[in-house]
Amino acid sequence: MKLKTYTDGGARGNPGPAAIGVLVCDDRDEILLEHAEAIGETTNNVAEYRALIEGLKRAKELGAREVDCFMDSELVVKQLRGEYKLKHYNMQKLFDEVKKAAVTFERISYTHLPREQEQMRRADQLVNYALDEEKKKVKRWSS
Repeated sequence: MKLKTYTDGGARGNPGPAAIGVLVCDDRDEILLEHAEAIGETTNNVAEYRALIEGLKRAKELGAREVDCFMDSELVVKQLRGEYKLKHYNMQKLFDEVKKAAVTFERISYTHLPREQEQMRRADQLVNYALDEEKKKVKRWSS
């Protein structure tokens, strides 16, 4: 089965409170799964990698043998394609985790898409939803 992942990660502040948004779609772009999760304090780039890792995990759980991964992070896409080098140790660990997950698929691709594309816009909305929900929790605890 071939699936598509649309993932986004973001932080409010860099570093700052961060979250991930994941969509897993079939080959007609019908949404099979959505996931939004706050991931604590980190950077945008770490959040982008964490979103991709979650997307790959979810695609595998749904039975994907092939996966096309779409992200709005040109940096992460180019690092995974070998066009850019990794400069930070913490990014290397996440990069290695993606590569380890990737070998479980028969085929995988990484594509940069602008945030304006419909599915990327939805992934971004999921990030913001998770950040807003986390902020509400913090506010309730501090009140």
